[in-house]
Formats: sequence, structure tokens, C-alpha cells
Amino acid sequence: MRVSVIGCGHLGIPHAAAMAEIGHEVIGVDLDQAKIDRLNAGECPIYEDGLPELLTTHTATGRLRFTTSLEEAAEFADVHFLAVGTPIDADGRSYDTGQVFGAARALAPHLTRPAVVIGKSTVTVGTSRDLGALLARLSPAGEDVEVVWNPEFLREGHAIDDTLRPDRIVVGVPSARAEDAVRQVYAPLLANGIPLFVTDPVTAELIKGAANAYLGMKISFINGVADMCNAAGADVQQLTEAIGLDPRIGRGGLNAGPGYGGGCLPKDVRAFTASARTLGATEAATLLRAAEEVNESRPTAALRLIEQTLGHPVDGVRITVWGASFKAGTDDVRESPALAIAALMHQRGATVTVHDPHAVPTALRRHPELDYAEALDDSVQGAQLIVLATGWPHFREADPKALAPLVADQVLVDLRNLIDADAWRMAGWTVRQLGRPAQE
Repeated sequence: MRVSVIGCGHLGIPHAAAMAEIGHEVIGVDLDQAKIDRLNAGECPIYEDGLPELLTTHTATGRLRFTTSLEEAAEFADVHFLAVGTPIDADGRSYDTGQVFGAARALAPHLTRPAVVIGKSTVTVGTSRDLGALLARLSPAGEDVEVVWNPEFLREGHAIDDTLRPDRIVVGVPSARAEDAVRQVYAPLLANGIPLFVTDPVTAELIKGAANAYLGMKISFINGVADMCNAAGADVQQLTEAIGLDPRIGRGGLNAGPGYGGGCLPKDVRAFTASARTLGATEAATLLRAAEEVNESRPTAALRLIEQTLGHPVDGVRITVWGASFKAGTDDVRESPALAIAALMHQRGATVTVHDPHAVPTALRRHPELDYAEALDDSVQGAQLIVLATGWPHFREADPKALAPLVADQVLVDLRNLIDADAWRMAGWTVRQLGRPAQE
């Protein structure tokens, strides 16, 4: 099939590359000419495992190309994926769908024959209905342009794998014709046994919000329990392993840490909370808001643990933060817990140096007040404390003996429970891990 993907960001680029990988002819659309030029040259403007190889392969064959022209996309394809951004609105609680409706308005005049527009962005309930009405009104093809909602469930750092081998595909369809178009697009995946859930559009919109809100609550729950473990001298890791064996709870996503971040989970929990309140589900809104409050408290909780380890405030202390991206596997620093903790310590008077294997350039744009080091060894020179805040394997593999001569004090606070603490202690380090006893 010929498909277009409108919006070339963290969602659109991996989706376009994956659609080419499963055999479609794909045209990606974005307003940024410099980005389009890089993509057409096979260059990847974001860090995502496996994406550079797909871009190089499919731009070279011509199966995947990019343009700034929606007219060209409309002429080329009959199925159009909307993958533009939906940042949090000015109210801080709902989605700004301006890019979604802006892209639809710009595309509409060029839709002169029947087409299916497939929304991928996360949106407020009712968006697909309003978008369908807009396209029917503005498109020359009128009601022959239909809107399907097909929410993404991608984990940043795993976007290619999650697109090519998802655990499910959810589509909210208005008609049998629209469903047939979706089945044709995803036929190679369905042939591999990937389950397809066909719903009405409003249910599809709610499924995405509910999924991310639950993940946020699960993370906040275990972080709240980690606070209890810190206070009681218990071990959150052992606790997590034990309760995770209960199939009603499950181990996945049940990891104590500095909180959730990124471009999706924080805004999705906020927006789903707002939707619950708008729909009159006040008890659900209260529950969701409590999960948000736990997550918002994580930088302060981390600072408390850091100062307990030091035995005094961070003012005047030289501190290295390992990690800038909100999670391993991506260079995305939006709402990064690691950077929030680094910025808080900087505000409290610490001298903070940040190191990340991929996210230093993006972090520098967001927090120019911090110092940065490209190399791990350089990052710890003269440090009195290291804070491990993002779970890159790069940090797990660090050699405590080799690093010891570089630091002023051999002290490490592991907010991800990533390292082998015993091995570091045997090398002479003082180690404190989140939700685990100070002495083991």
C-alpha cells in the first residue's frame, strides 16, 4: 500500500520506517525542511535503537521518502497516519490538539478521493469525532474521508520493536470500509499473530489514556512503598520481587526509581485525570491525582536520600549525575527525573556535572545552567558524590576500582538500583540504593 505519515518526531519517524519495513511505500511529511533533508539523506535526527538502520535501508531503495508537501502526500497515498505532537495545553491538564486539527485542515483541501485518516497521537476523548466532521466538511471527497483512531503504545527506546512486534493493535473505526483499510495496512503484522482489537473510536481514545494512567499509578505506588522502605530499613527490591509473583500484580513496570518522565506518560496521566473529572468520575480523578503527587515529589525524595547519604546539605558539594534522558534507550529529556534532580541540587547550591551516553546535547538545550561531560571518566573528576539517575547499561558496567582515583570521595547514590552494590562496596565505595537498607 501507499501510506503517508504526517509529523516526523519521536512517533512519526519510527512509524514511517516500520511501515516501510513491512512492505509499504511510505511518504513522511513535516514542516521542517532541514529535518526533511536529513531524513531523505538517511540521517536520523533522534536516538532510537534500530531506527538509523531502517532509515538508511529504505530511503536508499526509495520505499521511504520525506517531504514538506501535504499536496504531494495526498496525491501519493489513500491512507494517512496523523503522528503530530499533542503537548499538554496551557491549563496543564489537557491536550493541545492544535497540531492535529492544523494538520487535518492543511491536508483536507487535497483529499479529492476516498481516504482514511488514521490518528496515532494521544488525544482528548471526542477528538476523532470532531476531526471526522472537520475533514468531511473541508475535503472535496466529503464523507468519503473517514477517521480511525489507532493509539500507539510505544516505549521510547523500543519504538521500532514495539511497532513491528506490538503486543496488540487497537483501532477505533467508524465503518467496515475503514476497518478493512486498517486490516490491509497491518496485514503483515496480523499474519504474525498480533491481536487486533476493533472498537468504536471513543473507546480507542480511552484505552490509550487508561493504559498510561495505570502505568503511572503502578510506578507511583512502588515509589511510595520505596519511601516506606527507606523509613523502615526494609528492602524494596525484595519486596517488589515477592509481590510481583502474584499474577494479579505482575512484575513488569514495578520498579522503584526517581519517577516517570518523558513526552507521554506525565501528560497522559494529567489529561486522563482531567477527563475523569470532566466526566464526573471524581473518585477516579482523586486516585489518579494522588499518583501524580507521588511522582511530583520524587526529586525532593531523591534529594532527601542524597543528603542523608552525605550527612549534610548539598550546598557547596561537587556532584556528578549519571543520566539525562528520562529513561535508557532514548535521547528524550522531556520531564526527565534525572534532570529534575540535577536542577534541584543546582538550585540548592551544589556544583552539578551531568553525563549521559546520548542525551547531553538535548539536555544542554533544556538546562544550560548545568555542567556536562561527554565521557564517563571526565564526568567524575573531583566529584564528592555520584548520583545514578538513568538506567543505561553504560553505568552498570562502570568499573568502581578504575573510577576511584578520579573522585574526591567514593560515594554513590543509585536511584535505579542498577549496580551490584556489593562489588562497589568491596572496592571501597559508600553506596546507597533507593528503598534499600543503608547497610546490607
